[in-house]
Amino acid sequence: MEKVAIDDVDIEVNPMDVHSVRRPVSDALGFSDFAMNYFELEPGESFSGGLHTHHDQEEVFYVQEGTATFETKDDELLVDEGEVIRFAPGDFQHGYNDTDEMVVGFAFGAPKSKHDWDEIESMIYCQTCEDEIGHGLELTDEGNFRLTCTECGSSFVP
Repeated sequence: MEKVAIDDVDIEVNPMDVHSVRRPVSDALGFSDFAMNYFELEPGESFSGGLHTHHDQEEVFYVQEGTATFETKDDELLVDEGEVIRFAPGDFQHGYNDTDEMVVGFAFGAPKSKHDWDEIESMIYCQTCEDEIGHGLELTDEGNFRLTCTECGSSFVP
């Protein structure tokens, strides 16, 4: 058995600098079967870098404080304090703080504590295809993301 205080978990932020506080609780406790991350989102910050899906993980978000906005391919949903939202593998989503107040919450992913980078797909505009298309994601040696269009194969580092 292990335990940890959330404030004792080191902060690790997204390489795209989309949030200032992300505490990977699953790393701190050595989880193997699901991921757990704690977030504090200032106004304008987000859980991730944009509209994306995990083909190898379902994700559940619990909003402990405030109201988070979740964009999907077809809709935009508000998740209030004390509410939970689930995204199945393959569901595109982007959660962010669109208010003037702090959002505090948790993100959970299963069935593994880490997802495979090649199982993440981001919906972004492709300058070559001139359309919003899925892009594969990989982490470079420098710690940045490289995005590759699933349609034409062009890639770039934002």
